Amino acid sequence: MNFLWPQLLWLLLLVPLVVLGYWAIQRRKRRLALRFASLSIVKEAMGKGPGWRRHVPPVLMLLAFTAMLLAASRPMAVVTLPSQQQTIILAMDVSGSMRATDVEPNRLTASQNAAKAFIADLPRHVKVGIVAFAGTAQVVQQPTLSREDLVVAIDKFQLQRATAIGSAIVVSLAELFPGQGIDLAAMTYGRHNDMFSPQGRPIDVPRDPPKAFVPVEPGSYGSAAIILLSDGQRTTGVALDEAAQMAAERGVRVYTVGVGTVEGEIIGFEGWSMRVRLDEDGLKGIASTTKGEYFYAGTAETLKKVYESLSTRLTVEKKETEISGLLALLASLLTLLAAGLSMWWFNRVV
Repeated sequence: MNFLWPQLLWLLLLVPLVVLGYWAIQRRKRRLALRFASLSIVKEAMGKGPGWRRHVPPVLMLLAFTAMLLAASRPMAVVTLPSQQQTIILAMDVSGSMRATDVEPNRLTASQNAAKAFIADLPRHVKVGIVAFAGTAQVVQQPTLSREDLVVAIDKFQLQRATAIGSAIVVSLAELFPGQGIDLAAMTYGRHNDMFSPQGRPIDVPRDPPKAFVPVEPGSYGSAAIILLSDGQRTTGVALDEAAQMAAERGVRVYTVGVGTVEGEIIGFEGWSMRVRLDEDGLKGIASTTKGEYFYAGTAETLKKVYESLSTRLTVEKKETEISGLLALLASLLTLLAAGLSMWWFNRVV
């Protein structure tokens, strides 16, 4: 636990002084009672004493006083709170390698089923968008609250050639930050195109002045996240480290899910065959750069558990938060309890 005003913790020294004061008062009462000629007469006159109950209200008041002093120091603690996540982009691999059957019934069907179950478990206020990628990447469903539209988009996946993992991240970022002018086509094809002038500007094409972009701390953007599922190695598109750095500079966490097996499987498609392997290193690198996390899903059941875990992580979060209000509430409840017991037992306030 940290404190924003730790210097006020010195006030806790008042607590033992209060204890000593209470002890002195109780001792003084006993001395006054002993002035009577006969202690037995006093006890008989007083009847059965309150016993331990007389100490309960003062102890509760002391605890309330201590809680108020701690609250004044503005303590900070890591607590679990509802997440502020408002948008999640699912970037899903639809390359030809997803037809492999090492994940039953095949990688694509398993990922579709797990994604639909994940969407169904999310809170209704969270928007979800879907990016499908193979040789390139495209938004197949813009962020929406309609779970039905998301399911329809997932069911329409069609397998294609190549794997552009980096491009999927770029397209996801363009969807999350439409005002930043993120252009996948320019990044992929525009850098060395002959139609560009020596100054790097397209001929006869007007260009808006670039907007200032200020990088932020990786993982600091709490309003959105990207979940990227892939089973293969990048074969085209934007480089993984470049795409991951773009996400990191915008504070967006990318949670990567590797589906399939590391040893891979030989698949055939339109007259050709190849062994498709899971590139864990590339997916782990993306997660590390963006302060996300990598998950391995070697079976359909594991993939479902991964999505269940992600659902929990994205709907609640552990965050360092000031808890002065909680301590103040505790102090108030203790004070009311002390006063209530005192009135009940002794017909007087503490």
